[in-house]
Amino acid sequence: MNARAESLEAACDLRFGQVGIACVRLRRVDAAALVEELERRVRSAPQMFARAAVVLDLSHLPKLPDDGMVDALLEAIRSAGMLPVGLAYGTSETEALAERMGLPLIAKFRAQYEPAQGDAAAAVAAPSRSEPVHASPAATHDADTGGTVTAQHHGEGTVRSGQQVYARERDLVVSATVANGAEVIADGSIHIYGTLRGRAMAGAQGDESARIFCSDFRAELVAIAGHYRVFEDMPKEFEGQAVQCWLENGKLMIARL
Repeated sequence: MNARAESLEAACDLRFGQVGIACVRLRRVDAAALVEELERRVRSAPQMFARAAVVLDLSHLPKLPDDGMVDALLEAIRSAGMLPVGLAYGTSETEALAERMGLPLIAKFRAQYEPAQGDAAAAVAAPSRSEPVHASPAATHDADTGGTVTAQHHGEGTVRSGQQVYARERDLVVSATVANGAEVIADGSIHIYGTLRGRAMAGAQGDESARIFCSDFRAELVAIAGHYRVFEDMPKEFEGQAVQCWLENGKLMIARL
C-alpha cells in the first residue's frame, strides 16, 4: 500500500450498538449516603457492579443540583467502585449541565429500575457488560392464544463466559448451559433447558408479566423488568432445581416447577 492509500484509510470504525449500562437514579442529594449505598451494592454483587459503567439520573430530584454538587456525586460513584459515563437525558437544564461538565447525555436504558427500598440515596439498574452474541429466531407455539409467535432460539451450544444473547421484542429459548459470567436477556420471557450459572434478565424493556424458566438453577443473577436478585440473596433450596421466576407486587419470586 502506498503512502497516498495509507493516508486515505479510515483510522477507526464508529458504530452505535447495544451497550450494557447501569443507571443510578438519585432520590436525594447526599453524596455520603450515595457512596454508602453503592458500596453495599458492589459488595453484594461485585461481578455485576464493580467497575460497572453507570449513568447518573437527576430527573427525580425536585431541583437540579449545582455543578459543584454534581461533581461531588460523580466522585461518590467513583469512590464506590463504579465508573460514571454520563447523565441521563432530562430537561434543557440537564442538557446545559452536561455540556458545562463535558459529559454525554444518555437517552435510553435497556435495564429498568428496581423498586424503591427505604430511604436509599439511589436506585440502581442492573448493568450488562458482555459481548453480544446473535442467535437465530425460531417459531414456537403460544399455548395461551393458540397462535404462533416468534421466539429467538439459541441452540449453538453453551453460552460462554463473557458472551451475551439478547432476544429483542420476543422470548428467548436456550437449549444448553448458560455459563458463569454469561448473560441471556429477553424483552419477553426466558426458557433455559440447560443449567443457568450466569445471569438471566427477562422483561428487559419493562414487561412485568415476563417470566424465567430454568431446568437447573444455579444463577449468579436473575432479573425481571429490572427487579433483580443476586446469588447471595437466593434461597439455597432452589440450587440445582427446576424453577420459575416471576414478579408479584413488585417482588421477584422464585418457586420450583
